[in-house]
Amino acid sequence: MSIKAAVFSEIERIRGKVISSAPPLTDELVLLESGLDSLGIAILVTRLEDKLGIDPFSGHEIASPPVTLGELVKLYETTESPL
Repeated sequence: MSIKAAVFSEIERIRGKVISSAPPLTDELVLLESGLDSLGIAILVTRLEDKLGIDPFSGHEIASPPVTLGELVKLYETTESPL
């Protein structure tokens, strides 16, 4: 499974339990409009760390946080896995 597919899949799992009418997931979708609140995003990061073995927010200098889903995916793709 690609990183993008993993990110989108986990977002669907999280927001499916919270809301039923959410916008479609695209690279351009703003994270804050994805149907996830700050707790949902924290859960997403935790699940992706478990699934991918990557936490790009831990121990890495990030110039600016991701705003869109595409930026979030790119952040995961450019962070090397410790595995």
